[in-house]
Amino acid sequence: MKPLADRIRPDNIEEIVGQEHILGKDKILNKLIKNRKVVNMIFYGPPGVGKTTVANLIARFTDKKLYKLNATTASVKDIQEIIKDLNSLMTFKGIVLYLDEIQNFNKKQQQSLLEFMEDGRITLIASTTENPYHYIYNAILSRATIFEFKPLKEENIVKALMRGLRLLNDEFKNTEIKAEEDVLKYIAIMCNGDLRRAINALELLVYSTNPNEENKLEISMNDVKESMQGKAFNFDKYGDNYYDALSALQKSIRGSDPDAAIFYASMLIKGGQLLSICRRLLVIASEDIGLAYPQAASITYSLVQSAMQLGLPEARIPIAQAVILLATSPKSNSSYKAIKKALLDIENKNIGEIPIHLRDNHYYGAKQLKRTGYKYPHDHKGNYVEQQYLPDELIGRNYYIPGDNKMERAIKGYLNSLKNEY
Repeated sequence: MKPLADRIRPDNIEEIVGQEHILGKDKILNKLIKNRKVVNMIFYGPPGVGKTTVANLIARFTDKKLYKLNATTASVKDIQEIIKDLNSLMTFKGIVLYLDEIQNFNKKQQQSLLEFMEDGRITLIASTTENPYHYIYNAILSRATIFEFKPLKEENIVKALMRGLRLLNDEFKNTEIKAEEDVLKYIAIMCNGDLRRAINALELLVYSTNPNEENKLEISMNDVKESMQGKAFNFDKYGDNYYDALSALQKSIRGSDPDAAIFYASMLIKGGQLLSICRRLLVIASEDIGLAYPQAASITYSLVQSAMQLGLPEARIPIAQAVILLATSPKSNSSYKAIKKALLDIENKNIGEIPIHLRDNHYYGAKQLKRTGYKYPHDHKGNYVEQQYLPDELIGRNYYIPGDNKMERAIKGYLNSLKNEY
């Protein structure tokens, strides 16, 4: 017997749960299917959200033969074998090739699809759990439409689980199978948007639970908690979740939202990414807090060192302290902007030579090369003397512009006083 997830697979668009942004009424993918049109497509999204189901429906509605390959095990030879079948498919209007996990095809393998896509012998529907712009060859991207599938909401999964229960009750003719809504909701929460995992969990629970004397089989909350070993958490160090969580952590700290920042730090901790968190926090301390609170850099360094010494799970405590410290500190990116602007000038401008009086003169013969004229600021009032520091070509160029915060207002006042008083 097929798995329950296959037995309850929808037969039409209306039965699909979730993905209203692309499958809802008058949405583009909905219209393509109902108009019996199919184009080259890339389905991008996490597992268990309906990508394969939609591909099946497209093939059925457009009278095309559906072939399925998984890029983790398939080869170019498999594609060539499919092409050989074309002449024998007299009752079909072409081929839909559903290529799952296309990110596992290398560039050469992906290029092998182009010829067949170009002449229309194959309509490609590829799926991937990774960002297609990072993993899929540009020539394929330019010939395909990308549809992003979202994780399913709790109510979407509960609706599908209830459909699964109805089917199981039809199959178990002499047994009444029941599960309270809070039990189904708990399964949905534990599966973290993955419908396939939820359906598989329900099937396991039904087959592992014995009916009572009245031939009633009721799935309890205890049964669910015992069978489901923790919440599903998809977190690949080289996947989108990893980079998105790092980005969200920095942006939340930059935006002074300690609650969001601690949440994204928790995601990274849950994913075991201690080193990545520590490195990112050190960057944030200088890039986003900077001179508004210079001590934040040294405090963060100390907390990060503590975290590395402790290791997980205890490292979560100094990490949390560093995250909240940075999120609640005054912000300034003036240092970041200054170095960025200077590097751009070095890359794009004629920067000339370092002024002679600033060059190294700690060697015999420096005077003969006229490495003289430097004025030592500590010999002058206020430890300041006016002299040229930038090359001739960059005189008047400003890189550091003080931010509007207490610390940098003081810095600005100090710099202005030097020029006015001395």
